[in-house]
Amino acid sequence: MRRGRPAYPDVLTPREWEVCPLFLPHPPAPTYAESVTEPEDRFYEASRLRLHYVVWGDESKPALLLVHGGRDHARSWDFVAQRLLDRFAVYAPDLRGHGDSDWAQGGAYQLADYVADLACLVDVIGRPVSIVGHSLGGRVVLNYAAAFADRVRALVCIEGFGRLGPDAPASARLRGYVRNIREMETRRVHAYATLEAAAARMQEANHRLSPAMVRHLTEHAVRRREDGTYVWKFDNYVRLNGPTAWTAEEATALWRGIRARVLLVGGAESWLSRLPVRPASKQEIEGLAASIPGAQSVVVEDAGHWVHHDQFERFVALLREFLSD
Repeated sequence: MRRGRPAYPDVLTPREWEVCPLFLPHPPAPTYAESVTEPEDRFYEASRLRLHYVVWGDESKPALLLVHGGRDHARSWDFVAQRLLDRFAVYAPDLRGHGDSDWAQGGAYQLADYVADLACLVDVIGRPVSIVGHSLGGRVVLNYAAAFADRVRALVCIEGFGRLGPDAPASARLRGYVRNIREMETRRVHAYATLEAAAARMQEANHRLSPAMVRHLTEHAVRRREDGTYVWKFDNYVRLNGPTAWTAEEATALWRGIRARVLLVGGAESWLSRLPVRPASKQEIEGLAASIPGAQSVVVEDAGHWVHHDQFERFVALLREFLSD
């Protein structure tokens, strides 16, 4: 990992991770076949929604907030949380429209909505936090840390730049949004006959997951209906992107307000690098990251978009070292 502002300057191979001086002694890595300490389920109110979050550990310790990505859920952090309980009280929310949180009527799932919910949760926790966010969650925590700089001690963003725009005139974006809304109204939830069928879809989405990981993640990601079939817990409307997305210039201007220490983590084999959307190139990503004061960055080899699952041991070692500074 290079200390400096350019984003993703180096790729660490498995051997380099083994000999890298960053990694201090830490507890043995659990496997996803092992049982985990069950968290406490809690709820809070934000924007007239009842939102769910889970809590592990001793709340007299510093607070660490883990924020999942789109169409994911709080319990995807279970094993990461276990490795941090010696240092932190760990909190993980289900974003609105995800997991066991309420769905927003009318599909209010814009970045600003997620940021407002997160701000409310930090107020509930009642003290400054360190935050880890993945994908959509990474973008949410970047925006939160910029707007509420005094509330964030340290921030880790995993594959979290997201899609930036606009790359089309306002009228075209608005027409596209209306078209997507109308199409979403006719969309039907896909049901799986068995939990195993849902798990197979989970495995298809990320071939690096072990069978035990797939089972664990699937069990917490689905809801069983009265007819015995299984459906994903998330609201399909979370798929929609609003017509007023911030431009890259607006996003970078916002991120200049971040005062926390920041670590940007990417996967060398992430599908994000292959999408024909902004940011589409390494140069663009570097430009975005350079706007974050003092940001450190690393790309993990043999990992895709879900770095914290794909290379669990390496990710936890990196996270523990960064948060110990």
